[in-house]
Amino acid sequence: MIQVYNFTKIYKLSKKQMAKQKTKSNIKKAVDNISFSAKKGEIFGLLGPNGAGKTTTLRSIATLLKATDGTILVNGYDVVKDSTKVRRSIGFLTNELKMDTHFTPGYTMAFFGSLHGLSRDKIERRTEELFSLFGIHAFADKKIGDLSTGMKQKLSIAVSLVHDPEVVIFDEPTNGLDIITARTVTDYLRALKEQGKLVIVSTHIMAVASRLCDKLAIMINGRIVAEGTIDKILKDTKTADLEDAFFELYKETAKGGNADV
Repeated sequence: MIQVYNFTKIYKLSKKQMAKQKTKSNIKKAVDNISFSAKKGEIFGLLGPNGAGKTTTLRSIATLLKATDGTILVNGYDVVKDSTKVRRSIGFLTNELKMDTHFTPGYTMAFFGSLHGLSRDKIERRTEELFSLFGIHAFADKKIGDLSTGMKQKLSIAVSLVHDPEVVIFDEPTNGLDIITARTVTDYLRALKEQGKLVIVSTHIMAVASRLCDKLAIMINGRIVAEGTIDKILKDTKTADLEDAFFELYKETAKGGNADV
């Protein structure tokens, strides 16, 4: 289970960053006092535009960033005080995952499996299972630098899940993928849910959120403006689809002076 309580993340901006963002303030509140929970056996989505705070939230859950304020628990462990235990129980995939382009997929799986303390037999079993699922076997001995973008993404997923984690965290899992690879990824996320795992994803793509997520938190400018099942969000916003619901919420946020225009 993931429990987020009054989480806030504030960054100090350099002069260069201030100029790029066209602001006179050297403070940026990336996430503003949000709370939500997600449980095993469901796919929970953070939906919002770029810059909404989704990635910052996921990185903080994954122990990569430290909250300015608030508390985050993963399976009862505090992400700051018990960060090692948290990292053992999660798999985190980001588009910024870097793999050595001179290594092969087979070597990379063995390397990351050993970092997680897996036995050679366990690594071989997980490699066989994940390579079969994602069609990586034919490329197991090729250099990663020679693989297609889609194949690199599938390898990244396999590497992230080599230790069979209880909690799976994916930041924009289908971003930049062709339609076939994207479908393979979303089908696998559903399979993980059926295994009783907790899957939490971020996305800015309405169709992905609609098809994939059991529950959503819609984020705009670092705040959660709606949360619950898709049916609940549609009912609350009196709309017929998720895209209309998002823009209704965006308009309401803009009226309150909280949306960028």
